[in-house]
Amino acid sequence: MTGATFRPHVLGRLGTGSAARTMRRAAIGLAAGVLASAFLVSALGSVALGVALGASVGLSYGLATPHRPGTALEALMAAAALGVPLWALFSVLLVPLASVDHPMWTAAEMRALLPQFLGWVLYAATLGVVGAGASAALRRWLGPEPDPSPAAEPAARRVLILGGGFAGVATAVELERLLGADRSVRVTLVSETNALLFTPMLAEVAGSALEASHISTPLRGSLRRTEVVRGSVRAVDLAARRATVAGHVTVELPYDHLVLALGSVTNHFGLERVARYALGFKSLREAVRIRNQVIDSFERAALERDPTRRHELLTFVVAGAGFAGVELAGALNDFARSMLADHPSLSADDLAIVLLYPGERILPELSPSLAGYAQERLAARGVSFRPGARVADARPGAFILESGQEIRARTLVWTAGTAPHPLIRTLGLEISKRGSVLVDEALATARPGVWAAGDCAAVFDASSHEPCPPTAQCALREARTVARNVYATLRGRRARPFHFESLGALCVVGYQTACAELRLPFTRRHVRFSGLLAWMLWRLVYLSKLPGLERKVRVLVAWTFELFFPRDVVQTMDPAEIENAVDPERSSP
Repeated sequence: MTGATFRPHVLGRLGTGSAARTMRRAAIGLAAGVLASAFLVSALGSVALGVALGASVGLSYGLATPHRPGTALEALMAAAALGVPLWALFSVLLVPLASVDHPMWTAAEMRALLPQFLGWVLYAATLGVVGAGASAALRRWLGPEPDPSPAAEPAARRVLILGGGFAGVATAVELERLLGADRSVRVTLVSETNALLFTPMLAEVAGSALEASHISTPLRGSLRRTEVVRGSVRAVDLAARRATVAGHVTVELPYDHLVLALGSVTNHFGLERVARYALGFKSLREAVRIRNQVIDSFERAALERDPTRRHELLTFVVAGAGFAGVELAGALNDFARSMLADHPSLSADDLAIVLLYPGERILPELSPSLAGYAQERLAARGVSFRPGARVADARPGAFILESGQEIRARTLVWTAGTAPHPLIRTLGLEISKRGSVLVDEALATARPGVWAAGDCAAVFDASSHEPCPPTAQCALREARTVARNVYATLRGRRARPFHFESLGALCVVGYQTACAELRLPFTRRHVRFSGLLAWMLWRLVYLSKLPGLERKVRVLVAWTFELFFPRDVVQTMDPAEIENAVDPERSSP
């Protein structure tokens, strides 16, 4: 039998649908995992454990990776980045928890794990190279991966996604994966910006630890077959199935399936003057404004002779003590105190970082013990707290609390509330008290062909019937469920319900300090820890989730430079522009 006749014979035996594709990926991953497990055997000192972990991770990697054509270097770098979270999961967390009752993760124990870190990275890099090579060989021998044959003729052809945040982009990415080479379905994403903002690292930009471009990934580079339309959604006609989008030009986009992923906006609760004088903290532009406001305040304070006025300039108030407010307060505190060395005329007594919140404690999303630790560490670094405090009014240079007390400050950053995108209320859909659109367990609205995910949707878990939190990890899972259900509907199949189990929470409260509360896989047990290990895990986890290899490298280089060099204090906005950003009607003094 010749090679030309043997290949169709093999393909015919394997099949041409998803089963053949799964078998092919499983074989590649398993073989690559076993070959690469030599590094794990050497690092872990156990043949059985090394081969078992290598084979299981390789199998999972093979099933989850499409192995598209690319260079060996791209495969090596992409896979090597996987070794870091694998080391953290197995060597740092699971193995110590399984072997001792109360792991302490001391500095000596962490140093002892460094050889395993090297072993996991080498294993992952080898896994990527071997997997890519095996995939390329199979493509030459058997042809490209078979695409699953559609079970039925699609009933709709146009999918329109409104929103370029986590939920919207993840929906588009998952639809691209599911549709494969099927070009009969057109996917369009509408976004107000041309990049996906990685919001978990937004405080790093405000604190000058990262540059703005480091946490923004171009949409058109991430979405290969999705049409990206930049603009603001002005109206949606559900009866006519079209959306009006205003950008450089105004266009009308028809759809058969509509995904609402518009996210949320800052909610000032009707406090007009607070909205006028406070800085927001939801967009990249707002984070850059905060950074430049801090730098400008130091420049002005260095020339100010009045101690009261100087203290007013260097008082930075953060309203809201959730994840965003606490992480921002920690980042601003580190940034501001590092700038004191550049201004000899200023002292630590001139500086104040104030955290306001209406509740009794910070970080209500975490356990009381971790929240207490976070507050203790922030207080030790100079952050002051105002529990039970609500901002009621504002004027230039001062913010007034509901109690009538006045805080003299030029800078207030508002993280105290969000609300679903106001467009949701104009659609005529059923909404919750908060203003988010109500969806069923499959994330579909009462209107056929209209779905919702992310912060603008009121989502309940199909198993527990509990409301799902408006977090990034929840939005990503909702997006994948929406994409799969849209695809199932296009193929005439049944939609599946949404189920969410939180993987845990991470919160950084300053340089080399963080809190972690993680759910162990396949169990209901949670492990809680804090300090340097939690801070390292925060960076490892979010670095692995940051889209794009180039962005990962940029962030890793910036964090490495931070170990040896001070943070950048170059002011990138004109002082008048900073003033107008807070209040367009207020002129620069």
